[in-house]
Amino acid sequence: MSFQAYLDTIREKTGKGPDDFRALAAERGLAGPGVKAGDVVAWLADDFGLGRGHAMAIYSILKNDASPRPAAEDRVAKQFAGAKAVWQPTFDAIVAHARSLGDDVGLAPTDSYVSLVRDGRKFAVVAATAKRLDLGLKLKNDDPGERFEPSGSWNAMVTHRARLDDPAQLDAELLRWIDRAYAEA
Repeated sequence: MSFQAYLDTIREKTGKGPDDFRALAAERGLAGPGVKAGDVVAWLADDFGLGRGHAMAIYSILKNDASPRPAAEDRVAKQFAGAKAVWQPTFDAIVAHARSLGDDVGLAPTDSYVSLVRDGRKFAVVAATAKRLDLGLKLKNDDPGERFEPSGSWNAMVTHRARLDDPAQLDAELLRWIDRAYAEA
């Protein structure tokens, strides 16, 4: 079940959304950096009959509210820290190429990868390890051949994945596939 599906089910069951639960939690002293999952789960079970999974969705919202979210630049920098720093120039080249395609390209970093988006629609994902850079592309009806494999469970937001174990593997062919994914976004 997706996170949004949890929230939709909670709203159907309780008539309340995330903002309602934020206000109620604040009234009960269950908001802020010290909030404990068990306290929130018990409250939501007692007052609203929510099970653990649904209560944990609300706890997640409360916990995220209490923690300042790192800036996008900091999240990207973290992706290429330490042994993964070798991949920073390759990532920068991918981003520069994507941005040369249009001024509508943005970055949406998570804790484990960076998405490239066009007007909010993801078309590529980049993830680094110490030994490899993975480039995922969303290619709707294309078969990019042997350079790529199906993304499978690696990242369900893209369809294909190329594993680069040498920065020199970012070549004209891969850049053309980035062009294609951008055009399809």
